[in-house]
Amino acid sequence: MKVAYSLKQKMKIATFLFAIMACMILIRFLEDKSVKSMNESFVSMYNDRLVPATDLFYIAENIFAKKLTLDSFLYSGNPDKKDVDLLKRQFQQFNTTIDSLMKKYEKTFLVKQEKEELKELKIRLIGSIAAEQHVISLTDSHSILDGRKLYETVGRATSRRTLQQLTELMTIQTQVGQELIQSSESMVSRSKLYSTLQIALAVLIGILVVGIISASNVVQVKNDKFNMN
Repeated sequence: MKVAYSLKQKMKIATFLFAIMACMILIRFLEDKSVKSMNESFVSMYNDRLVPATDLFYIAENIFAKKLTLDSFLYSGNPDKKDVDLLKRQFQQFNTTIDSLMKKYEKTFLVKQEKEELKELKIRLIGSIAAEQHVISLTDSHSILDGRKLYETVGRATSRRTLQQLTELMTIQTQVGQELIQSSESMVSRSKLYSTLQIALAVLIGILVVGIISASNVVQVKNDKFNMN
């Protein structure tokens, strides 16, 4: 009877320890998954937020540089043919750089709102380039006054709208980045929770082992007394 009771108690303890072991394995699996998600979040933060934000900054810088260059060209005297040719080469270089940065930006991960704003930015850029070329062409074929007039009525407005559209895209970029940070913070909290649970289970196992050893010692002492009697 005592043997059957002892066997039953050992089975209960073994089952309980197995359950704890299974919980620890599950927690470890969840912790690894959380760490992997955090790593992906940080990689995305760099590749899809930090680098593209830098690209957007350089796009804005080139757009603003074009505006300053055209302002200087139109309001710094009476340019000749060489000045016009130089301006055309400068604008070609600006536009090539902007196009390259836009293509690079398109390859990153974009949320739905970013895709919509990007489409609008492309339209604004096309309109801005067309207006600039028209101003330069008019200046080259007619007079500086005609170019200034067109620039003041159309060119400046298109350039301003393009920069505004770019600002809106940058704002969305920042918002999505903040969401990634919040998601990472949540993952860190879960990882801390998993670590706490692992420690608690380890302590519980330690208590059980001590309890089993103590119980075994008590049983052994009783058996020794029984044998002595």
